[in-house]
Amino acid sequence: MNAQMLQVAEAVAREKGVDEDLVIEAMEQAIKTAARRTYGEKDVEAKLNRETGDMDLFHVRTVVEEVEDELNELSLEQARELDPKAEIGTQFRESLPAIELGRIAAQTAKQVLNQKIREAERDRVVAEYEPRVGELITGIVKRVERGNMYVDLGRGEAVMYREDLLPRESYRQGDRVRAYLREVRNQPKGPLVFISRSDAGMVQRLFEQEVPEVQDGLVVIQAIARDPGSRTKMAVISNDSGIDPVGACVGMRGARVQAVVNELHGEKIDIIEWTPDTVSFVVNALAPAEIERVLVDEDSNTIEVAVAEDQLAIAIGRRGQNVRLASELTGWKIEIMTAGEERKKRVEEFDAARQVFEECLDIDEGFATLLCNEGFLSLENLAYCSQEELIAIEGLDEDTAHELQNRARNYLLQQELGRPEAAEIEDSLLALEGVSRELAAELAIRGIGTAEALADAAVDDLTGIEHASHEQLEALIIAAREACGWFD
Repeated sequence: MNAQMLQVAEAVAREKGVDEDLVIEAMEQAIKTAARRTYGEKDVEAKLNRETGDMDLFHVRTVVEEVEDELNELSLEQARELDPKAEIGTQFRESLPAIELGRIAAQTAKQVLNQKIREAERDRVVAEYEPRVGELITGIVKRVERGNMYVDLGRGEAVMYREDLLPRESYRQGDRVRAYLREVRNQPKGPLVFISRSDAGMVQRLFEQEVPEVQDGLVVIQAIARDPGSRTKMAVISNDSGIDPVGACVGMRGARVQAVVNELHGEKIDIIEWTPDTVSFVVNALAPAEIERVLVDEDSNTIEVAVAEDQLAIAIGRRGQNVRLASELTGWKIEIMTAGEERKKRVEEFDAARQVFEECLDIDEGFATLLCNEGFLSLENLAYCSQEELIAIEGLDEDTAHELQNRARNYLLQQELGRPEAAEIEDSLLALEGVSRELAAELAIRGIGTAEALADAAVDDLTGIEHASHEQLEALIIAAREACGWFD
């Protein structure tokens, strides 16, 4: 029986893929737990003799300064009667008779043993697969339950949920599958290794395997947008001027990209050259559609793209796939319209801007049309552009430019002051040196209508004020704090 203990430990360690010492420790813990039914409150320690296979039990008593548990603790005086060299913290072990494992004790020991082995197995799986997150991994399908697939990785089990499979893709028990190791999650019920074939990382790792230039870092995959099982758009850039990044990924006669397509069961892959120029990148991303005009709105992170009537369906793609993937790839919101719709929109914007200029700036139609033709399509553009931009307009001198900007700014200030969030201007603010009515109006827009409010403000709260520099604003805040008695 004794020799069998060591044989069982060795067999379990081999079967579960854990260290034999961990199995032996689990056995010792199991016997220790079972021994509590026999020895009650005694502090029991179990040790498996690695040579004979005997499971030895000991009653452990610890030397302490003040004894609180007479059963398991000894005073220093008591300990030195047993061993003159004893110190605080010394432990004395007294052999105990072996226990007979009854049905309940045996069941308890078995539960503890299984729990400890599961913990050891979980730690092993986490230690082995956590560093490999982001890699491609191959396994054998063990079973399929409710569309979810459980894969034997050899030294662990992984799960691939239904949404991680490609559409119309199915596997049976015993099939070999290659997937992307997406996540390792350590949970109370055991580790879960999550793998996926629909993750964008799957495409990147496949190209790293097929394209030596990608593996060596000469070609870099900058971004991937994927509609699993249907289409992928991938942006690449070369770190070597002598290497065509798109050609390197496509390969001779398309061999490299075809190998990836075959692995993904026919998923189409568009390979696009990445460029820092936003317009060029968006035009490339919308291929194969031919683009006529692009308008970038950086404030709203939106790009309007005009295409010919016969290119509209191609640019949008089936169920909006092409424009959606291009938007995801570039990070910009892309709005597609026909050239006719784009022209109509521009005419409407032009007419609306011209009408606003006529009404708000009190100028005639010809002058308003001139401003619109020069690209000024809002009062904000006109009010806060540089003087040089206005003077560059033919027939516009410095005085006229200054007057136009003043009218635009005054109108905008009046609009802002009419908003509920604008503060009323009090005398305490106007009494501060350097605060003009114009500056006070801009402060009021930001909710600052009193000296006390200005004293509580920071310079960062006042960004965008045209009538004062950073240094002047700092000086105004200090002046407001002095006026409010902050330094008294």
